[in-house]
Amino acid sequence: MSDRESCDEQAQGQATASSEQELASKTLQIQSKRFYLDVKQNRRGRFIKIAEVGSGGKKSRLLLAMSTAREFRDHLTDFSEHYLSLGPPCPETLPEDGKLKSETMAKDNRRYYLDLKENQRGRFLRVSQTIPRGGPRSQIAIPAQGMIEFRDALTDLLDEFGTDDHDFVSDEQGNLPEARSLRAENKMFYFDVGQNRRGVFMRISEVRSNYRTAITIPEKGWSRFRDIICDYCDKSEIGEGEGN
Repeated sequence: MSDRESCDEQAQGQATASSEQELASKTLQIQSKRFYLDVKQNRRGRFIKIAEVGSGGKKSRLLLAMSTAREFRDHLTDFSEHYLSLGPPCPETLPEDGKLKSETMAKDNRRYYLDLKENQRGRFLRVSQTIPRGGPRSQIAIPAQGMIEFRDALTDLLDEFGTDDHDFVSDEQGNLPEARSLRAENKMFYFDVGQNRRGVFMRISEVRSNYRTAITIPEKGWSRFRDIICDYCDKSEIGEGEGN
């Protein structure tokens, strides 16, 4: 989920719109939790933001470089296979810390801890992100039954946008229009222009409190999209004129 996921965060989204673009997003509902996987881009390259929203609305986020997301995807496969090999829960043989399998990942100044755990509520994969010098620790928990679905969604994004942290599709990427936004009544709309292996596209996101949706328009469709909007605007102005 991006910085645009609630009205409280819209001001921040406007402030960073010119330096950060959202290229794609996937939403997963796993048991009582909702997960957002967003491919984003700034001047340093591309990355994936993973957000977990619990049943009570509590939000947790992780940031993964594209290369780290690839490593995480591979670990998800290993953890899924290990989970499937486990028998039914047995509290008598469970380790004191509840950990069934653990791995770590490191990228620049970030370190990630992956722990398949078990407690009274079931089995789950806890993914924690830390930064040095006492920085804040953030974590998400993926129900074990949803690890394969999570991996497949991550794979789809990596297949489309690559696994190179600095993989800007071409030199023209830096010449794309800057992101823009507008408010209409109680809604915010964000316009992000991006590029992937299929070409240039525009992503239009609609954001309200606790609600978010988006559409993607290929560059070849922009002119026709504009013409239809203009046609509706012209008809609306004619109707208002006749009413007066």
